[in-house]
Amino acid sequence: MQRNSTQQQAALNSEIAALESRVLALDNETSRLADESNLAEEAAINNEETSNLLAATFAQASATLEGFGIELMKSEPFAALADGDKTAQMFAAADQKLGELSTVRKQPGSFFLADGTQVEGTLLRLGNIAVYGISDQGAGALVPAGGGQFKLWREPSADIAKALAAGEKPAVLPVFVFESAASAIAEPEKKTVSGEVAKGGPIGYVILALGAIAMVLVVLRAIFLSQAGAAVQPTIAAAAPLVRQHRAAEAIDAVKQRKGSAARVVTAALRNIEREREHLEDIISEAILHESTRLNRFGSIILMVAAVAPLLGLLGTVTGMIQTFDVITEFGTSDPKLLAGGIATALVTTELGLIVAIPCLLLGNLLSGWAERIKDDMEQGAIKVINMYQERRDSTLSAKAA
Repeated sequence: MQRNSTQQQAALNSEIAALESRVLALDNETSRLADESNLAEEAAINNEETSNLLAATFAQASATLEGFGIELMKSEPFAALADGDKTAQMFAAADQKLGELSTVRKQPGSFFLADGTQVEGTLLRLGNIAVYGISDQGAGALVPAGGGQFKLWREPSADIAKALAAGEKPAVLPVFVFESAASAIAEPEKKTVSGEVAKGGPIGYVILALGAIAMVLVVLRAIFLSQAGAAVQPTIAAAAPLVRQHRAAEAIDAVKQRKGSAARVVTAALRNIEREREHLEDIISEAILHESTRLNRFGSIILMVAAVAPLLGLLGTVTGMIQTFDVITEFGTSDPKLLAGGIATALVTTELGLIVAIPCLLLGNLLSGWAERIKDDMEQGAIKVINMYQERRDSTLSAKAA
């Protein structure tokens, strides 16, 4: 019994060892299959990502090529191709299109003239970045007008367009380069004097009107002072010979034939030439003071404009800034173009105020100095006449006394 039991125990142990070996083998097989499964999942994920990347690439390439009239993705034979063949066909189509776009091409087409008239003619394309239009009504470089249409550029280039159409190579090639013809391009506004002044608004026009008035007064005053200054020496020359002969009445008649401030001052001196010297000098000063009103004519108005113009410019600045802040309050600061109007008003009025004030101040002071020199010349001329008369009288009295 004991021996049988030992034999059974040994058989069971052998069977258990065999089972353990089998379990261990199955565990190893399970681990291997799990690793392979993980690898398969990773490969599937990679394949899916690659497929998505290729699909996105094909979609982007298709959208780009469709802009040039190439519609590969819509054709059934292309859709049936493998990814590698699709990629090769797309690169081939893109390369062919690049070759076409790198050349100068002629094609019939229409474009708009500067007045908005649409005309038929020839479009001369430089690659895909510039177009010239040639027609009987007009020619020149074109700019996108939106929706694939073109309009004539404001810069004149008709001769260049016709030369290119004839196969010539101009030395200078004015060209309007654009990225796409789908969107209209607003040409920058051409700056003109009237346009810049208009940015200043009503205040700008007021400043210019004052400046124009001041310049007219400057010219009138300059003419008046020129005539007054030129009359001093001839007036003295006309009176001097008669004064030396002690013929005061005839000297007065000679001076009266001449008009102007100098004639009136010398006449006043001659009429009172028999008075005492101090009294006579007072009469001359009074006569010059009376003429100062005429000689200083328009001077105060010119200087007033010189003072008021910067103040009006400052008023325009404040008005423009208020407009700017109103726009910011209503629309914010997202669009700088909305802020440009108020800022332009502020700056242009300041500029106009200074443009008017500086020459008015300079010319006004120069004319005032000129008027003072004329007064001095008149006073010196009148005293010179008095001296001539008194020297003659003193010499006559001395001769009688001897």
